[in-house]
Order: sequence, then structure tokens, then C-alpha cells
Amino acid sequence: MDNYSRLRKALSEAFEKLGIEVREEDIPLVESKEKAHGDYASPIAMKKAKEAKKNPVELAREVIALLPEDLVEHAEVAGPGFINFFLKKEDLEAVVGKVLAEGQAFGNGEKKGKKIDVEFVSANPTGDLHLGHTRGAAIGDALAALLQKAGYDVTREYYVNDCGNQVRHLGLSLYARYKEQFGLPLELGDDDYHGEDLIAIAKEIKEKKGDSLLAGTDEDLAFFSRYGVDRELAKIKKDLADFGVHFDVFTYESDIRKSGKIEEALAYFKEKGLAYEKDGAVYLKTTSYLDDKDRPIVKSDGSYTYFMPDIAYHYDKLSRGYDLLIDMLGADHHGYLARMKSALMMKGYPESILEFGLYQIVRVYRNGVEVKMSKRTGKAVAHRDLVAEVGKDAVRYFFTERSGDTHLDFNLDLALSKSKENPVYYSQYAYARCHSLLTLAEPLEPRLSKGTLVLPLEGEILKQLASFPAMIEAASEQRAPHKVAGYVYRLASLVHEYYASTRIIDREKKELTESRLALLKAASIVIKEALRLLGVSAPEKM
Repeated sequence: MDNYSRLRKALSEAFEKLGIEVREEDIPLVESKEKAHGDYASPIAMKKAKEAKKNPVELAREVIALLPEDLVEHAEVAGPGFINFFLKKEDLEAVVGKVLAEGQAFGNGEKKGKKIDVEFVSANPTGDLHLGHTRGAAIGDALAALLQKAGYDVTREYYVNDCGNQVRHLGLSLYARYKEQFGLPLELGDDDYHGEDLIAIAKEIKEKKGDSLLAGTDEDLAFFSRYGVDRELAKIKKDLADFGVHFDVFTYESDIRKSGKIEEALAYFKEKGLAYEKDGAVYLKTTSYLDDKDRPIVKSDGSYTYFMPDIAYHYDKLSRGYDLLIDMLGADHHGYLARMKSALMMKGYPESILEFGLYQIVRVYRNGVEVKMSKRTGKAVAHRDLVAEVGKDAVRYFFTERSGDTHLDFNLDLALSKSKENPVYYSQYAYARCHSLLTLAEPLEPRLSKGTLVLPLEGEILKQLASFPAMIEAASEQRAPHKVAGYVYRLASLVHEYYASTRIIDREKKELTESRLALLKAASIVIKEALRLLGVSAPEKM
């Protein structure tokens, strides 16, 4: 158990002895910024003083008296009731051996026994990915990796919307481009797809089918729609694979529609009195739960609204035994949350069975001016173009560096720079620097001798390493991959500072050198693992 967890557990038990219930995960514990204030600090006594009907300072002293003697060197009350903890040096140093022994597994949470489905991207297969999809891909994949690291059984899922008007217009647009290949005039409506990427697909169809589809029968148009969806989805899959994103499951709306699950759900709603007819349409009583108004699920012409297949799809996901569904969506889907939660609650599921991760828009800037990079339409920045311009690593780091609910202004100049200001370069360079030092020091080996790491900066690195498991747990519970980005940049900064201020390799001081090498080896392992969670590589040379 890491120091973070040990302290929280001890504090929880101390409060329990005082008759106050405090969950371990609710105990705030922060790394002290100044050595004089110890290694960690907590304001928990101030938070619980009112409940305990005691002065915060008095409560803090009582808590300190109940801490195990072998836990800390000492603890003290500061200010209005903060508790400062000074860890035993050997406890801090122990993290090095733990990291070296466990390697990439360091920080892995205990198996939670819970299955989580994370659905993200789910872009309509009617064209190229844009930067909203890119941000959803980066955050969704990092969140899935983080949850796996924390001990959850995670499935990455992509929902393919291969039905409805957008797919019909894709088929019509592709048919128009197909006819154009035979010298016929191009006829595209306002709602059709004008992107020139369909020209290449139309040429493929001409090569395979000749002029056999020129009649444009219903069967022909269905072929164009299906062929277009398959080709566009294949492009999306490749672009995502190049971005380091892979899915375990692809679920098709067409399969949901063919399965009978929509009709089954509709019949259930009517049987339970959860739906009613109005003006020829059918509405779901979502206001009986969390929604601000009832939602139509069947139009007056008898066709389904998009909400109805989505309900059946979520029922399908839950039928596979997941304990939690997480849907990553653009911020414009904010109103979707209450209605879908309501639909699931109608089937007896708890409100907490579904979570939404919303992410805001992305704008790209070069030299302080917003830029449009699409080579196909000129109207928007395309995912493929940005990744080609600055590389997968920079895009994935910058797109996960901030919480998804904040707007992101992507600085092209910064992403391409090789400086401390570029956090992904700076973090990767720290790993490469550690690898270079370890190679240069051979045949000396990274081996820790107790009591040798006495520099204040060494203590800071040790504390940062020791906090990695707790950071993973907290970030996973808060669904916050950006905390991983902040963590790795902080550790990388400490490594760079250590390198600049300390003589790491001194062959006349073998024991000290090997201890310092062990510290840097541990730091390199954690840096690489943190970067992996973000989908970023850790090159050995830069």
C-alpha cells in the first residue's frame, strides 16, 4: 500500500475511534510545497470540526494521537487546524524498490470486479473525422486506459449510426458522383455531401460495377448507401488506428433495428403506461423522472425518432452485464443526459448506471491566428490533417491536458516547438534523458542503498513517485485523464531540475551513483507509464 493510501486509511480509522465516520476517498491529502511543512498535509480536521463539535486544532491533535507509531516520523498541527505529516525517510525511499520490482504494473489498482463500457467517437460514417471527434478520441481512450489501470474491466465501444437521413443523403451523394464519372451533370442538393472524397469512392464503384447502377433504383441507392458507409467507416478506423485508438466493439444501428429490440422496448413502455400518443406521435414520459419535457419516440408518420433506437442500444449494452456505461459526447449533447437516464430508470436501472463525459470545441491557432487546415473542404480542421502536421503524440497530449469541459485553443507553434514550454516534448525528453544516463553509467547498475538519497530534490522526486498510485485512483474516480498529464509534467520537471543541479554519475562514489540511477530508473518507468495512459510514446532518444 502506498503512503497516500496508508495515511488516508489511518486517518479514517482515527476518526472512527472518535465516533466520526469518514471514508478514505473523502479525505483530502495534498503534497506539501515546502519541506518545513512536511511531506503531506490535510485539512480534514477543519472539515470535520463542526460535526465533532470541537475546535479544529483540538480535533487535529486528537487525530494525531491516534495515528500508528510506525506510520510517520511525526505529525503536527499547523494554522487553524491543518495536519502536516513528516514521513520516515526509509518509507519514502521504499517506493524506488517497489517501482523497480513492479515496472509498468506500479500504480495498478486492485481489481474492482466491475465492468465499464466506454463509448466514444461514434462519428457518423459519412465523412472525415473533425477535431471534435479527435478530442473525444483522445479523452475517451485515455479515460478507458486510466480505468483499466485503476482495476476496472473496460470495453471500448463505437456506435455506428448507419441508418437515417444522413446515410440516405450519403447514398444519394455517392450516386451523383457515380453518374458524374459517366459525363452526366453533377446534381447535389443542399443536404447532400459535397466533399470531394466521394469522387474516389465513386471511381471504385465504376471500376467494379460499370454502368449497371445508373438507373438509380431503390436497390441501387441502398447499395450506394451501404458501400459509402463501409468505405467511410474504413477510413475512420484507419485514422483512429494511426492515432493509437482501437475499439473492442463496433455496434451498428442497423443491427439494433433488425434485432427487434426497438419494438420490444416500445411495447414495454406502452404496457407500463410510460408512453402516450399526442397528435399522432408517441411520447415518452421522461418528465416523470429527470427530464424537463416529454420526448417523442415515434413520429406522426410512424417512423422512429433518433432517441428510440438510442434507447434500445443502451438497453442492449446493459444486457451485456456492464455495471456502468460512460458515453463521451460533444458539449452540444448536454440536454441528452437527463432524457437517456430517464429511459434507463424506466427499466429499473439506477440513475448512476449511466455517466456522460462532455467535451468542448477545439480551435487551432498559428502565430496567434485561427487557422483552417482541411485540404478537402476548406471549412474545418480535419483530424487527419492535424495529426499529419504535428504528430500523434502532441495531439493526444494537448487534447487530454485539460478537462474536456473547457474550450481548447490548440497552439500549433507550441506543439511543434522543442522547449520546456511544450509539455509533451518536455515530458518525453525527461524519459530520454533518464535512458541516456542509465546507458552512459554502464556497467554501474540502478541499485538503491538506504539513506543515500538525502537531497531535498531527491525527496521531492520520491514523493512524486509515491503519489502515483493515489493519483491514478483519484483521476479514475473523477474521470479526469488531464490529472495524468499534470502529474507527468510535474515529475518530468523534477527530473530535469535534478539533472541540471546534481552530479548523477560519479564513478568514485559507486553506492551513491547507483542509488541515484535507481531513482532515475524508477522515474523513467513512471513517466513512460503515465505517457502510455495518455496514448503518448516515450522515445529513448530525442
